[in-house]
Amino acid sequence: MIKVDNVEKYFDDLKALDGISLNVGKGSVYGLIGPNGAGKSTIIKHLTGVYKADKGEVYINGEPVYENPRVKEIISYIPDELFYINKSSVYQMMKFYKNVYRNFNMERFTKLKDVFTTIPLNKPICKLSKGMQKQAAFWLTICCNPEVIILDEPVDGLDPVMRRQVWSLLLQDVAERNTTVLVSSHNLRELEDVCDAVGIINKGKMMLEKSLSSLQGTVVKYQVAYNGEAPDLKEKLDILHVQNNGSVYTYIIRGESKMIEDVLRSFQPLIVDVIPLTLEEIFIYELGGEDYGFKDIIL
Repeated sequence: MIKVDNVEKYFDDLKALDGISLNVGKGSVYGLIGPNGAGKSTIIKHLTGVYKADKGEVYINGEPVYENPRVKEIISYIPDELFYINKSSVYQMMKFYKNVYRNFNMERFTKLKDVFTTIPLNKPICKLSKGMQKQAAFWLTICCNPEVIILDEPVDGLDPVMRRQVWSLLLQDVAERNTTVLVSSHNLRELEDVCDAVGIINKGKMMLEKSLSSLQGTVVKYQVAYNGEAPDLKEKLDILHVQNNGSVYTYIIRGESKMIEDVLRSFQPLIVDVIPLTLEEIFIYELGGEDYGFKDIIL
């Protein structure tokens, strides 16, 4: 559905994207994550046709995105910083969207009034709070019935109840309409609940791209207690982090879990416990070798 192939982008002498590639399957939710300045917003602007790649290709539905109205008609985009026509209301933007998106569903717009109950139809959107502006953006976007929804920090500013409501609406479209969602966010705990796959980018490069389930299987967290001195495991395992509290050691290890456990048990420890890693922990330790500054974090 979405394919980015070896894209490079320069801003004067700055190489913002360095041969980045990513693939998003139709009807999936894809999380794009990375530190500040990694290139997330830059790649999103290529996906929405704002930027043209200096090298490489960006495709949606097998067609190039840049200057392609047919592709842009099936995309809806909610940026971190919202912008609307000056002093326009939700009602006025609804009429504008209805003329731009041929699949705009007026019946759905009317029904969603019962969800976005606090949003006034005729008040200028620019005079609403940040959270209410975000609600208005989701209201309008969902009614466009796009095939692809691209979100940049989508629920920032929404209260917990509305965050859950918005995600429920989006995931309903994924399930019922096979909508494809690409979301960039620093809220990794939230992405963990909704994403099928994630891509971790840093310094304009794709560091890792996997399904969430397989990603959580490649980096494992163990707590091990020894009766006596702990063995030196660095020659046998790819240890990303180790911390000890008395006789109990906590390891973050990259590798296949059965092989890791076999190595640990060969030293006859008192206890070996596997602890599920969160997406946030995986993100920290995958970038730890990239001088991201989290090498000494205490878990």
